[in-house]
Amino acid sequence: MFASRTHSRTVAFVAALVACLAVTIVSSAAARPHDAGAYGWPVKPFDQAHPIRGGFGDPRTVFAGPPTRRTLYDGGGLFQFHDGVDIAAPDGTAVYPVVGGVVVAVFKDWLVVDCGGGRRFEYRHVVPAVAPGQHVDAGETVLGRILRGAGHVHLTELAGGVPVDPLRPGHLTPYTDTTTPVVQSVSFRTSVTGPDELPELLRGRVEIVASAYDEPALPVPGAWHDLPVAPALVEWRVQSVTGRVLVPERSVYDVRAALPAPASFWSVYARGTHQNMAVFGRHYSYLQPGSYEFRLQAGGFDTRTLPDGVYELVVTAADVAGNHASLTERFSIHNRPGVVGP
Repeated sequence: MFASRTHSRTVAFVAALVACLAVTIVSSAAARPHDAGAYGWPVKPFDQAHPIRGGFGDPRTVFAGPPTRRTLYDGGGLFQFHDGVDIAAPDGTAVYPVVGGVVVAVFKDWLVVDCGGGRRFEYRHVVPAVAPGQHVDAGETVLGRILRGAGHVHLTELAGGVPVDPLRPGHLTPYTDTTTPVVQSVSFRTSVTGPDELPELLRGRVEIVASAYDEPALPVPGAWHDLPVAPALVEWRVQSVTGRVLVPERSVYDVRAALPAPASFWSVYARGTHQNMAVFGRHYSYLQPGSYEFRLQAGGFDTRTLPDGVYELVVTAADVAGNHASLTERFSIHNRPGVVGP
């Protein structure tokens, strides 16, 4: 009986996730209009911030195999960047348009409202109560109610067909974030899925993987209450031990303006990354936190571009509110023969 219920919940979760990750046809970023002004929240109270349990750009991972290291590091599946924010609210909560407009599409558990000027909003995990062609008013028309078992409404904002972060300043408001992202660790590897190398002796081309995460601005109730979200920006630089910058700041992940190209998922995130409560085949990792690993330079960093010596790698993670933190890792380059090996 328990196995049957677990399987049913897993199937429902995967179906909801796939719907949330439905492909949106996007136009060129050059066609994106200017921001059209701030808007309130899609659930009451409209003028009060609500907990965000899933951030813009978060990894969305559904692995095709069982929960094993081989699946995590080499397995196939569905891997995408989260194209909106997940606003926590009880099942059955009424969902309202954040900006008035016309309903242009209605599906089983989501809908799209066109607000004019190239601006659209998608509301997912909602049982629709409106029809295509219907005019809806912000904070007045009930678009639908949150689907049973979802516990949140997913909000995507599209500008010129391109998803943008609703949490950017001047968009979803009020919103205040005082939490600081964390750069948890840095690893040097000969390959992105290989074992960690000692930072005391690096040579040739090395993959550098940083583990970083953020916390929701407001505590999330229920099972998601202590689970992380991805930062909005991860960047790095190399400096001397006295602080002189030798490799200028480089961004590996920046979703403050737009998402990376879908095909770049495993160039931005490193294998080992998985979402909160990740799905592995028929296994749903209930209550298990995600792991967000970032490749600082896809294809590896060539240590031969620097003279042999001791350096510092500085990795910084930030959110859309500007909160940021850094981790500094000291490493040594020895490419001259005779130290180890030929």
